[in-house]
Amino acid sequence: MLKESKRAVNSLRDIVDDDDDDLERVSWSGEPVGSISWSIKETASGSTSSLDGRDSSLQKGSSSYAALPKQASSYSLSSLFKGRNKLSSFQSLSDALTDTGVKNCAPELRRPKAEYKDYSSDWSPKDTVRRMQRGKVCSLERFRSLQDKLVLLDEAVAGHDGNVITAVLIFLKRTLRREILFRELEVRQVALCHLIHFLRETGEQKFLLDLLRFLDRTEEVALSQYREHLNIQDVEKRREFLKGCIGLPFSAEDTSHIQDHYTLLERQIIIEANDRHLEMAGQSELFRKYPRKASILNMPLVTTLFYSCFYHYTEAEGMFSSPTNLKKTFKIPDKQYVLTALAARAKLRAWGDVDALLTTKNWLGYTKKKAPIGFHRVVEILQRNNAPVQVLQEYVRLVEDVETRLNLATKYKCHDVVIETYRDLKDRVQLTAYKCKVERGSAEEEKIQSILSNMQIRWKN
Repeated sequence: MLKESKRAVNSLRDIVDDDDDDLERVSWSGEPVGSISWSIKETASGSTSSLDGRDSSLQKGSSSYAALPKQASSYSLSSLFKGRNKLSSFQSLSDALTDTGVKNCAPELRRPKAEYKDYSSDWSPKDTVRRMQRGKVCSLERFRSLQDKLVLLDEAVAGHDGNVITAVLIFLKRTLRREILFRELEVRQVALCHLIHFLRETGEQKFLLDLLRFLDRTEEVALSQYREHLNIQDVEKRREFLKGCIGLPFSAEDTSHIQDHYTLLERQIIIEANDRHLEMAGQSELFRKYPRKASILNMPLVTTLFYSCFYHYTEAEGMFSSPTNLKKTFKIPDKQYVLTALAARAKLRAWGDVDALLTTKNWLGYTKKKAPIGFHRVVEILQRNNAPVQVLQEYVRLVEDVETRLNLATKYKCHDVVIETYRDLKDRVQLTAYKCKVERGSAEEEKIQSILSNMQIRWKN
């Protein structure tokens, strides 16, 4: 017993900091800590503390200290932390406190066994893809051979998860040479489409062009180069860039679009320079009354046409800013031209120009009203621009569908159109009911009364 106590005391000396050797420590009984008699008592008290715990609680008021627990009386917790590195046999702090009450107060919590699998790197490509689909963090660096990487990519494609496919493609893009990656993607169209979309979204233009050239997709290469004009802010540089794009290997249809884009920007530069000069000089009444809100540069064709119809409607066809010149140069359809010109002239309340726009002449010299967009849309556009009732009525009458004509006339209070339509329909009941909706003593009421008293009309009801 004494030999075992001595060994225990010698092992505990390593725990205590060397800086405190000059201080003499005593126990609750007054004996020096570390002596043989203290060790024997300490061992005995440790073995009987569990049996005498209940009795010791009843003797709190006693003046004797023999029943007090002595587990933590020999050294402090700080000394354990200081001496932890000196212990060769202890693996953790909990191991050092095996015989104390600390372990009972703070037991070690173990992770579930399933969580330890998250740190395993020995996953097959299929299991790796499944874990990535569940949002688990996986390291792809263990797939070193080309065959493993391709199997991983095939499993990602088979999983039909775009995020996983993109993540695997980023890994392959970083770890494979371009020639090898392009060759393998050529026979994997799904993965190839994902990579092309990813490169376009991230703006990796050089890598994308190399890929498209490898695949011999000349038109896509040309389109990708054409998109670069969006990043050019200077107008003159953009114009020169578009001029160079005309010679790229586009299809016939795309080549005409590129040519139109270049021509339109060239026209816009000329129009913008002239109009800015007129606006600053104050020579145009239209610019003084309706100042420009923005530059015409880099605007779409329809916006440019509206601008020309608003500020340059009366100019001759030979002028670059003339609406008819734009229509002829860019082959604008009649519907689009009438719709745009009508909106521009109605905004200026130029009702005479609206009438001339919708008037056509046949080969015999007779004139008639014609609207490629339909007169019901003409009425809606004029009403949005606060056209007077007299102007609205003229075009409401030209709506062919009777029900649509009555709805528009009633909605916009075109009383004469409603009265004339009911008269032509010989609907006495509806005409009598509409009489109550007009103002009493007005010209409309007198007109209704005159029609109702006409004996020559054969009413259907």
